[in-house]
Amino acid sequence: MLMSIYHPALRILGISTVNGNAPLENVTKNGLSILEAIGATNVPLYKGAKEPFCRPVRSAAEVHGASGLAGTDLLPKATVYIQPGNTINAMRDALLSCPPNTAWLVAVGPLTNAALLFAVYPEVATHIKGISIMRGGVGGDEFAPHVDLGPNYTDEKGRSCRRHGNYTPFAEFNVWADIESAASVFLNPVLKPKTFLISLDVSHQAYTTPEARHMLLHGEKGPTRMRTMFNELLVFVAETYKQSWGMDTGAPLHDPLAVAILLADHPDSDMRIDFNDNNGERWDIDVVLGGLQEGRTVATKLEHGKPGVMIPRSLDTGKFWMVLESCMARADEKTGYVKIQ
Repeated sequence: MLMSIYHPALRILGISTVNGNAPLENVTKNGLSILEAIGATNVPLYKGAKEPFCRPVRSAAEVHGASGLAGTDLLPKATVYIQPGNTINAMRDALLSCPPNTAWLVAVGPLTNAALLFAVYPEVATHIKGISIMRGGVGGDEFAPHVDLGPNYTDEKGRSCRRHGNYTPFAEFNVWADIESAASVFLNPVLKPKTFLISLDVSHQAYTTPEARHMLLHGEKGPTRMRTMFNELLVFVAETYKQSWGMDTGAPLHDPLAVAILLADHPDSDMRIDFNDNNGERWDIDVVLGGLQEGRTVATKLEHGKPGVMIPRSLDTGKFWMVLESCMARADEKTGYVKIQ
């Protein structure tokens, strides 16, 4: 999905769905159900690209189930509908309606919609404040020495090597699902200094441990239907990671971090989350388009002071869970603290 966010008010302008973990129809249906579950039916949702730019459709049913949100039967039926019209035009209109250098684009799926937006309407790249992207992996002991991306792989010489990706030894799924679109966004010179990349190296520092799940499930007033639904989704994915990759710490929580990084300069200290960029470290990002390492994001460190992509090395995970819990509490308040009957 893609979210357009007006940052000073943290107001969501709209959501655009895209084929990714599941087929587009499922992703769109899930998006509407989640908006219903959290009391955000006023947020417009548009149906985006149903397939990658120039490759076959790829999905991740083995991780998230055929529906894209397996593990719970508490997803509510949506009372709102998909917005009519072209999603690329809607994204342009929403972003350009904000003052210059204020709106953000947050991408937590394949970059098909974003690539089309900036190709058709290049002025949007100049207008927005930034784009936060959840995908890719830098890898290596020097960048994230304590991060577990799953079992190592063996290179052509029989040596054991650290993984870079979660779908192949080299590729993260959101990049691998539409490689050309990812490359077009990362290589856009206007976007590069505005890009914040939430790679696997940082998302694998936010595991949904039993303690974190307990906090999110119970809150201050005990489990609600909404909290129980999210807990069941987290448990399902955690079990998938355990069975498939042997990770028993809980599943890494990827997508919320792409929104959380927008809070790094939030004026309210209770909402501010610190991300460590290693004293202003910036990067060039390229994408391998073919061969054994197809879909790999190759990060090249730039000289200090040169404009480039920001890739955080770590974050304040304790603060992240506290802020996420406060968001759950707001959703409970909006939906009336509905309990399971």
